[in-house]
Amino acid sequence: MPRRRQDDRSPGDARQPYSDLGGPEGRHAQTHDVRREALTNPRGPEPETGDFDSDLGSPAETSTGGGHADESSAATADKRLQGRLQELSPDELSRLSVLEEGARLDQGSTYLDLNHLERGPFKAIGGQAAEPGNRYVSKHDTDHELWNRLAGNRKPEIERPTPVE
Repeated sequence: MPRRRQDDRSPGDARQPYSDLGGPEGRHAQTHDVRREALTNPRGPEPETGDFDSDLGSPAETSTGGGHADESSAATADKRLQGRLQELSPDELSRLSVLEEGARLDQGSTYLDLNHLERGPFKAIGGQAAEPGNRYVSKHDTDHELWNRLAGNRKPEIERPTPVE
């Protein structure tokens, strides 16, 4: 049989210490400032909601800025690209948004030139624009599976403009 604690003067057996005080929690409240403890003890991270709908939405729906929806057209409109990207289905080509000539590239955003896939992805610097002969697609505007098929696992490099001589 468990022994009674020395400071437990409650009627009852040793299996229920401090029963007349509300149990061990009641005794704790007598010897400590419970209200202050609750305010000063760390609580840890907030519980996650488990709502993943915002994570699964398309980039155009969830983003607050960026994107080139107004300055791009589907790759299906360009017959040369259809011949160059024969491994892509018509549905995949329709999901590729090719920037129009003169469209400004967002600084720090990642792009891929469909005319030169071998060069891999690049990050734009300030003042860059889509020039004639480029068929840029933005990573921001392309679904990630399609982007990975085109760019592979290559890391983007910062594209520097060629110096004028």
